[in-house]
Amino acid sequence: MHKRSLVALSAAIAILAALLAWTFVGDFGARATRTVRVVAAFPHDPKAFTQGLVVHDGRLLESTGQYGASSLRRVDIRTGRVENLLPIDAMYFAEGIAVLDDRVYQLTWQNGIGFVYDAKTFAVERTFRYTGEGWGLTTDGTHLILSDGTSALRFLDPQNFSVVRQVTVTDAEIPVVRINELEYVEGEIWANIWYSDRIARIAPGSGEVVGWIDLSTLYPRAGRPDNDVLNGIAYTPAEQRLFVTGKNWPQLFELAIDGL
Repeated sequence: MHKRSLVALSAAIAILAALLAWTFVGDFGARATRTVRVVAAFPHDPKAFTQGLVVHDGRLLESTGQYGASSLRRVDIRTGRVENLLPIDAMYFAEGIAVLDDRVYQLTWQNGIGFVYDAKTFAVERTFRYTGEGWGLTTDGTHLILSDGTSALRFLDPQNFSVVRQVTVTDAEIPVVRINELEYVEGEIWANIWYSDRIARIAPGSGEVVGWIDLSTLYPRAGRPDNDVLNGIAYTPAEQRLFVTGKNWPQLFELAIDGL
């Protein structure tokens, strides 16, 4: 059987099992894993190297990476159809995105430059600078929150992009590194950890990890290449809908999580 067919078959089996009945159990010290249930699975472009994911006006906005293949996209959630695609110049490796006041903010990996777009038209309004690498981006409604692959989270002023404050993410006083894509969920910062199938739930005031979400059986590693890791969290506060996907994953998953 062709490798792509094997990957598709593995994904289909995983999805079927998840939709029938699926809970996660685990123990990460005092911070037990929350119970998770798959509500639905939707098509996702398997060529999309997902770096950032948000929901805006009922559509997914997605930032994809890789030099020469980076983009900003608007995607229909139900069908996975790409409704609008803005290619990013090949000199940039696109990273996380956030939406604030109908503007999309997009990071790049190693260029130290970000882009600000009109959320409806994708027209570039301005660029901005930051130090270090750009990995994940989200917003608490006031600040932009940036991860750079270390244990640090920086809170930026969206007007001048100065650093308002910074926290170090820790779990039991141990720094958590490789913090990647971010989403602000019910007063917490949720973060993908690069090369991990867990999501960290972070207190924005202290940087302390208050819990973990284990998604290790969502798309089993045996069915995907090593680089195709979990990455991409999108949440809609009004409807309390939560979506996750990964780099080059063929599915977008809607999850229900105990406690939300």
